[in-house]
Amino acid sequence: MKNKNITFVILVAILTLGSCKKALDMAPDGKLSFDDIFSDPVKTGAFLNSCYANIPIKGNRYYFWSRGPVVWSDEGWDTDAEAEPSLMSGRTYNGDASAAYHPAVDVSADSGNGLYWYNYWSAIRNCTLFISRIKTAAVSNEDDRSCWNAEAHVLRAYYYSELLKWYGAVLPIEREPFDFTQGFAATRRASYYDLVKFIMEDCDAALATSQLPWRITISQQGGRVTKALAEAIKSKMILFAASPLNANGLDHWEEAYQINKTSLANLKANDYELYNKVNLPQTYLTTDAYLGPNMDVHTALYNEYFTQTMTYPIDKETIYQSTASQGNVWDIDGVGAEDGYKSGTCPSQELIDSYETIDGQPILDLNNPYLDEQHTQPNYNLANTLYNPNDPYSKRDPRFYASIYYNGSKRKALWSFAEAPASVENYPAPIGYRTRVIATYVGEPQTGIDPSIRKATRTGYFERKFLHPNSGNNVVVAGAKWKLFRLGEVILDFAEAAAEAGHLSDAITAVNEIRTRAGMPNLQVGLAQDELIRRIRNERRVELAMEENRYFDIRRWTSPGGNLSKTDKWITAMEITRQSNGTFSYARRPVRTVERYNYTNKWLWLPIPLNEANRIKAITGQDWQNSGW
Repeated sequence: MKNKNITFVILVAILTLGSCKKALDMAPDGKLSFDDIFSDPVKTGAFLNSCYANIPIKGNRYYFWSRGPVVWSDEGWDTDAEAEPSLMSGRTYNGDASAAYHPAVDVSADSGNGLYWYNYWSAIRNCTLFISRIKTAAVSNEDDRSCWNAEAHVLRAYYYSELLKWYGAVLPIEREPFDFTQGFAATRRASYYDLVKFIMEDCDAALATSQLPWRITISQQGGRVTKALAEAIKSKMILFAASPLNANGLDHWEEAYQINKTSLANLKANDYELYNKVNLPQTYLTTDAYLGPNMDVHTALYNEYFTQTMTYPIDKETIYQSTASQGNVWDIDGVGAEDGYKSGTCPSQELIDSYETIDGQPILDLNNPYLDEQHTQPNYNLANTLYNPNDPYSKRDPRFYASIYYNGSKRKALWSFAEAPASVENYPAPIGYRTRVIATYVGEPQTGIDPSIRKATRTGYFERKFLHPNSGNNVVVAGAKWKLFRLGEVILDFAEAAAEAGHLSDAITAVNEIRTRAGMPNLQVGLAQDELIRRIRNERRVELAMEENRYFDIRRWTSPGGNLSKTDKWITAMEITRQSNGTFSYARRPVRTVERYNYTNKWLWLPIPLNEANRIKAITGQDWQNSGW
């Protein structure tokens, strides 16, 4: 770990929250001792604030307005990969990464999304110091002492969980703050399971504290952690511990099932439930929203949840969200032609294929979805009678229409250009606020597929899930605050653990709760265990699409010696040709003619930064670096 000065100087730059400035006035030598800090109630509270400082914004706040893990997985393609190849995605696709300079962490730490090893260990140290001191610290009242202690435990659990997701089991357990005057030769990395048990130990300490609330209901306290977050972290991390990549050949599924069962029951008992009502029908249930061919209420509900920052009691699903908005999404991560800049995330054909038809049948055979390595030959599900390859976007899951702009869909917004004759569906039309057909076929000058133009689509699709139906420079609705944890994910965590542990009825009941909210038919009783697991994995892919889960899911479902060649090596586009009679032909092809190189075994984990790995080896005599780096 990076050596942190044990004076308080580093906190002065962090703690700039108005009332804290006076509280942290320093002595003439510019330093405060920890005894000085924890002998003052205000300074003690200010130190706790430092534990919050490294929570990342996530979403599209990765460097240069990228979605990071979303476009580094098989969910999408980043248009900046060609327009700015030296940035994160371009280097990732080209395999241009090393332990000394990795694009996922070292290009930029924008909004906390990067430099995880340094930032999270710094936060863990602050949390651990706080936990070690709060029992005897000066506080205004004993309720503050108990609540603040619980918050620090939840925060430490969160930072550990993030390190474990990104780096794997190359971490020591830090229950007590390290004294940097001591030797570290005996320091050892813990197993993945032991690290998860430590994370859950922190969560349980918080859950046992009556002063820590289940939900924040006061706007001024937005961003504080809760018991609900502790349950969500437990749910996720025991699922990760039981997964093939991390289980070390052991079977933890029954334990994962029991823990998830308890976490889900506790969340529901404390008024968490799926978002289940359209609260802004004047926006989302009008023809101007163009949310699907039939203005489906389930489509509107799903799109509203991800494009509005709702608070309790309207929103009872969100467990924890970031404190910042996602910026003007229409300009940097939507339909790029609208404002003339860039499209950002272009959903992959592989993601499109995961959306079932409205009768609940998968499009492809989930056991073997493609007959070739490049995914150009789909292996269709023979039981599906509704899907038509020549009319591929009809009769699909309502979440498809809420999440994807596809050829022939429409958007009403302020378009920054006048239409040219080559835009057959839209010509003539002036600059202005109007409805436009989103045509993605070859040769369409504004929204057509293109290999390099930044405002175009690389895949034949544009992202819609986080984009307000009419947002633009005249309807300024920035992206909603990022939902780091929500009940829908916990329900699917439970469903997966139940299915893997053999509790098939519980698994089906849970996944059907998600499907009912989405307007999809229930999974039938009687599915074999392996088939049910595949259906639940696909349900995660659809329900949690582009929420940063897929990147980690496909890794944890991989064996330690495996790779991501079946999912991440080739990303496919739908190349559409407009015929003279106005019909379309559809042909699948790779987004680019060469493979992406971020699929080999070493890409299952991030590398420990080279200087840190060298330092750890020199001190402990052991190589902690992840394989391949």
